[in-house]
Amino acid sequence: MTIPLVTHPAYSFAFPGRHRFPMEKFGLLNDYLSEQGILTPNNTFRPGPASKAVLYGAHCPEYIERFCRNEQSASEVRRMGLPWSEGLRKRTLISPNGTLLTAHLALSYGIACHLAGGTHHAHYDFASGFCIINDLAVTARTLLAQGKVKKLLIFDCDVHQGDGTAAILADEPRAITCSIHCEKNFPARKAISDIDVALPPGTTDNDYLEAVEKTLAEVINQEQPELVLYDAGVDIYREDPLGLLKVSEAGIAERDHLVLSICQARNIPTATVIGGGYDDDRKALAKRHALVVKQAHQLWA
Repeated sequence: MTIPLVTHPAYSFAFPGRHRFPMEKFGLLNDYLSEQGILTPNNTFRPGPASKAVLYGAHCPEYIERFCRNEQSASEVRRMGLPWSEGLRKRTLISPNGTLLTAHLALSYGIACHLAGGTHHAHYDFASGFCIINDLAVTARTLLAQGKVKKLLIFDCDVHQGDGTAAILADEPRAITCSIHCEKNFPARKAISDIDVALPPGTTDNDYLEAVEKTLAEVINQEQPELVLYDAGVDIYREDPLGLLKVSEAGIAERDHLVLSICQARNIPTATVIGGGYDDDRKALAKRHALVVKQAHQLWA
């Protein structure tokens, strides 16, 4: 099977070259997967902008409008961590719809991968840590409201805790939030997910993979989700400048294989997002983000 891949040219746009957030990685990821013959015109899906009604399901309308009109305060912009631009506004409105589209495709095909997404620090009424709209929370709220699933799991393996996701979905028992992250890392003030696994700095492959496998198997057995949204952040990499864990590239590939094979074996549709990754070598970073897509491609081929 050719797996569905969701992407949009607007995900990478002209951006300050020395900024910590690697905006160009999305375009580089597309280029690399195209070179590998994995991303083709036949399996590419392009989302449009999310409707305001969809965004308001997880976010404060006033906040969304303030961002779209570039009327945030200086302190809000600092917390967002990104300079406002029309390009940023455009991609911000498209990306959450990309994750929602990926989830719908996963429900139809069993697997689908979004070549962006994982903006898990965005809260109900403010941006944080390069995250403006929480695509995972938007997708969860929308699917549940549409009756597409009765229960879903957000399995977040980014090195940073998914604090915004946990906070937005705290009152939604049908959306299970699970975060496996480095305990001594951003955000300084953690939220409370349904399941939090806080790993010490310096954790290496074996201990990390054991935690991932054990946690995922237990939460699936206990909660029986009908869909998994998997945040495959690669900032767990041992040389990532914002990481603090010491997981190898082979360990990242093994993690992705573990997560996807466990879900596949239980016939749980799975939608992946790429999450965080901040390596200054942008091409190497794009290849790292491609690991989850490659694993999906191999498992469902």
